[in-house]
Amino acid sequence: MKVSRRGFIQGSAAALAAYPLASLAKGSGKQLLFVGTQTGQASTSKGIYSYSFDATTGELTQTGLAAEADNPTFLAFAPDKKTLFACDEINNFEGQRSGAVSSYSVDRTAAKLTKINEVSAKGPGTTHVGVDHTGRCVFAANYGGGSAASFAVDPAGKLSEAVSFFQYEGHGPMQQQKGPHAHRVTVSPDNRYMFVNDLGLDAIHVYHLDSATAKLMPQNPPDWNSEPGAGPRSLMFHPNKKWAYCVNEVGSSVNVLDWDATKGVFTTKQLISTVPEGHQGPSAPSDIVMDKQGRFAYVANRIDDFMVSFSISPSDGKLTLMERTSCGGKMPRHIALDPTERWLLVANQTTDNLSVFARDAKTGKLANAGKSFPLSRPQCILFL
Repeated sequence: MKVSRRGFIQGSAAALAAYPLASLAKGSGKQLLFVGTQTGQASTSKGIYSYSFDATTGELTQTGLAAEADNPTFLAFAPDKKTLFACDEINNFEGQRSGAVSSYSVDRTAAKLTKINEVSAKGPGTTHVGVDHTGRCVFAANYGGGSAASFAVDPAGKLSEAVSFFQYEGHGPMQQQKGPHAHRVTVSPDNRYMFVNDLGLDAIHVYHLDSATAKLMPQNPPDWNSEPGAGPRSLMFHPNKKWAYCVNEVGSSVNVLDWDATKGVFTTKQLISTVPEGHQGPSAPSDIVMDKQGRFAYVANRIDDFMVSFSISPSDGKLTLMERTSCGGKMPRHIALDPTERWLLVANQTTDNLSVFARDAKTGKLANAGKSFPLSRPQCILFL
């Protein structure tokens, strides 16, 4: 039987698409992940993509477009991973100057997402979304609008309209800090507090969280303040729940913080640079991850484009620089460890690729060269 060239290509593509889905069965060693992207004029991406990851070889196989969406740049799962939330980093939603937050049901078998609903984030340029530990509350940081909002989630995964909303005012000393820029929303380990990293105001805003209603109330004192011009961007807690790590985009540094859960207060204990001594020119670290044991931390540095590896002191949580290595592209916007922690994945925005680096779990060291997989304007990597 003769097969046309087009028929052969279509049949081969269908077989390749079906293969990774079948291999995601329990015990296969394959992991399902979703990747948020930038969409629009500078991108050929159409929304959120699904991938199969082979933790034995470090190979990524795209399984398809999980959901078409408008600039879904950051993603977060509900604790049961049956629902995925995305921030839609846009400036106009339903005729209003605002970004949006979307909710999706997760189909593990088909590696697809089905939209449940989408609501206004109450401010433009929504750049981050977070979920509390009960799955009943969702939070959004609006970078362009300099604001943050909270939302209640019903049992079916549907988002409410904003329950709490905070508009920030003021500016920092640097060019990038002409106004407030909320960049990250993070929930405390005990679920009693929610934090907003404000790059423009050199602050982390601290709120009491009522997880039954998603209502936020400012803590007293209401803020932790960084060094002037630091630009706090990202925040991550250590597994011991006593220390937190704040990545500063403008100052190219990391603050190690003590966290007092009783008083709801951060205290600075260390400031360490991500760039070499005497470094000249722009640099902008974006994200931090650490292993489950809290022994090693990794920070992605943009513009000069490299990864920074740190060891973490078990006695006080302070960081010691180990090495700087390749990020496998340009503008590493987000990083993630795979569930086995044998691999570090990097979303390189301007080189349109996902990089995968082998990791030595004993030493924490990353391979100098990694694998590269094409994707237009990747922004966020989320393992299921």
